[in-house]
Amino acid sequence: MLVAITTEGKIGLGVVAGIFLLFAIASSFWLPRRNPDFPGERLGPFVAVTVLLFLGLMAAVIVFAKEEEEEGHEATATQPAQTETGETGPAGDAAAGEDVFASAGCGSCHTLADAGASGTIGPSLDEAQPDFERVVTTVTNGRGAMPSFRDQLSEQQIRDVAAYVSESAG
Repeated sequence: MLVAITTEGKIGLGVVAGIFLLFAIASSFWLPRRNPDFPGERLGPFVAVTVLLFLGLMAAVIVFAKEEEEEGHEATATQPAQTETGETGPAGDAAAGEDVFASAGCGSCHTLADAGASGTIGPSLDEAQPDFERVVTTVTNGRGAMPSFRDQLSEQQIRDVAAYVSESAG
C-alpha cells in the first residue's frame, strides 16, 4: 500500500508521524527524568495533547494516503496526441495498441473486457472509460501505484495503447 502513496503523501505522513514519535519519546523518557512526578497534576492536558496528536496522525493518513479517483470520460481517440514537448502527433493505432496492451502486461492490473483482461490491482478501464489524453499522460508519467512506462514504451506505442484503451473501454 505504501507504493501507492505519492511522494508528497509519504513526506507528509513522515513529518506527522515524526512529530507524534518525538512527543511519545519525550513523554516516555525525557520528561519523566526532568520531573519524576510527570504528568502529575497535568494529566488532563497531557491526555488532551496525546489525543490531538493521535487524531492529527489519523487525519494525515486519510489526507495523504487518499487514492486519486478515476474520472470517467467519453472516448475521444480521434484527437491528436500532444507530446511532452508540446508537439502534436498522430492519435495512435488502436490495432497496434491491442498488442502493446498485451505485451506490456496491462491486463495483469487492469480490467478491459475487449482485451479479456480482468486485473484488479488498478482501476477497471471499462468503468473509468479514460479518454486518449488521460491514458497518454498516465502511461507516460505513472499515477498512484502505476509506474511510468516512459522508459519501456516508445511515444508511438504509448499513443497506440492510448488509442486502443480509449476506443475499447466501456
